[in-house]
Amino acid sequence: MKITKLFPILLVLTSVTFYGQGGRHFKEKKEQIKAMKIAFITNELSLTPDEAAKFWPIFNAFDDKQNDIRIQKMKSHLNKIEDENIAKLSEKEAGALLAQIESAEDALFELRKKFVASLRGIISNVKILKLKRAEENFNKKLLQQYRDKRPR
Repeated sequence: MKITKLFPILLVLTSVTFYGQGGRHFKEKKEQIKAMKIAFITNELSLTPDEAAKFWPIFNAFDDKQNDIRIQKMKSHLNKIEDENIAKLSEKEAGALLAQIESAEDALFELRKKFVASLRGIISNVKILKLKRAEENFNKKLLQQYRDKRPR
């Protein structure tokens, strides 16, 4: 499985874990990750002040909506596909669950398309591609940090 497809699932699972440990701790971690992501993307894109003023509100709205979709639509699905639960699903239930997961993935894809369309004219196509690469690199870096801190 590609890391870009694994990261959203890991993010939701991590979010649920942090949330279960206390709402304040979760919010602090979420804000810390968001600040790291902003710094990373800012460095990678080299935005001009004018570009940054237009880019960040659009990016933040996109990022918030993307997280909402992942948490609202994917959280319930992930709970149902844990090892002990998946064996209990009927074929009909499994089919319905797959359709719901596909719907959430479609919503994320459509959101991404609208986001890219809204960036055109604000930043260059090259910077949009750099953004895509920066997001993937940040996700890899975050995942590696998670792996390095995880007790073995």
